Parts: sequence; C-alpha cells; structure tokens
Amino acid sequence: MKRALGFAVAALMMASPAMAGDAAAGKAKAAVCAACHGADGIALIPGYPNLKGQNEQYLVSSLKAYKSKERSGGMAMVMQPQAAMLSDADIENLAAYFASLK
Repeated sequence: MKRALGFAVAALMMASPAMAGDAAAGKAKAAVCAACHGADGIALIPGYPNLKGQNEQYLVSSLKAYKSKERSGGMAMVMQPQAAMLSDADIENLAAYFASLK
C-alpha cells in the first residue's frame, strides 16, 4: 500500500510541473500589460481579462499559445505581437507575478 501511494505521489508531482517564474522580474516586465489589464492586474476596460490571481500555469500556456499563434480567437490580434516579444523566461516571470497578486 505504501509503495502504491509513493508511486501516486511521484506521478502527481511529475504531472504538474513546478513553476520557476520570478515574480519580482515579472512585476518589472508587467508595465506594458497594465495598459490593457490594469496596473494591479484588474482590467478597467470591459472585455479585457483580469490577470490578478490567475492560475500561473494557465497564464504560461495562454501566453505561449499566443506567441506560437495557436490561440487565434478574441484578442489574438492584440496579444500575438505582445507575446512574440517575450522570452520563455519572461512568460514564466509574468505568470508568477500575476498569480502572486491576491
């Protein structure tokens, strides 16, 4: 039983990758995001999503999808060029920053 539990815990840990983003670096990079998503991650423009407290992995996957042009609906015309300017480290840092806001 202990062995099975150990395997289950190990599988869970491998299934959910640890985020290595640096929230402080993300905050420094987030000034551009504030124009649409608000200085505190709460969008003032109707239809723009709030980023404050958003799930970190969701933000990473969304930004990477915009960057690779896999995400093409909604605000893709705005987000694809923004995401194209971000490195993978920038994306992780931004995600860590917005996820850290409570």
